[in-house]
Amino acid sequence: MNTKEYISSGIIESYILGLASPEEAGILECIMKNNAEVKAVFDEAQKTLEDLADAQAIKPPADLKTKIWYRIQNEPQQHIESIVSSEIPLENPQEEIRVIGNNNWKVFAAAASVLFLLSLAGNLFWLNNQSENKERIIALQSEKKNLNSANQKISQKLKMFSDPDMVMVALKGVEKHPESKAVVFWDKKTKNVYLNAEDLPKAPEGMQYQLWAIADGKPVSAGMYTEEKDSKVSLANIPKAQAFAITLEKQGGSTVPTMENMFVIGNI
Repeated sequence: MNTKEYISSGIIESYILGLASPEEAGILECIMKNNAEVKAVFDEAQKTLEDLADAQAIKPPADLKTKIWYRIQNEPQQHIESIVSSEIPLENPQEEIRVIGNNNWKVFAAAASVLFLLSLAGNLFWLNNQSENKERIIALQSEKKNLNSANQKISQKLKMFSDPDMVMVALKGVEKHPESKAVVFWDKKTKNVYLNAEDLPKAPEGMQYQLWAIADGKPVSAGMYTEEKDSKVSLANIPKAQAFAITLEKQGGSTVPTMENMFVIGNI
């Protein structure tokens, strides 16, 4: 294996993260002493990982660091030097020094691995918070949109109230629906009819409120109500009327009012 193949094998990154075996670590340490190119790549990789950890690090809880170091310091360490001296006499004292050094390296590599995993966990926590913040922003945007819509309706109603050409007709609940109420705005010039029916109960599925104008004692359809039209869009053009009423009809309306489903009525 040549130098470039050795560098690209991933052993340098494994060493820095504490994942290399003692044999792999020993070989790398030996090669770095005699190969400037490998040593340069090692230094660059170590700096890159450190910079990455610093850039993405999130401050952990105050007591977490203490717990981690307590675990590291209290785990039983393998006294490799004692085992080697008593059971396998070393012919080369220099090798013993390398093994002892490698033992200390394992401790710090383990600590680095724990801190690296802690950084990853912190980033996952950060991403989760980002997701929650995004949901809050969407909720606030929706709330703002609803408030803007409500403000537009209020402005439209104030405009109608202040228009001298508008006739305002208050519709009150009938005996079966005493709490229901609505307001009809009838433009005396254009004869257009507008309806504010926010205070009526929500129409059931497949049903719709229909406005009626009472002219010469006969009911005339004055249009179908929808929330989108409320106080903003004319439902019909009614030349004359003595009263207005609202009934609940099947979706699309009826040619004649269903009297038992009348909710409100009001005279002009």
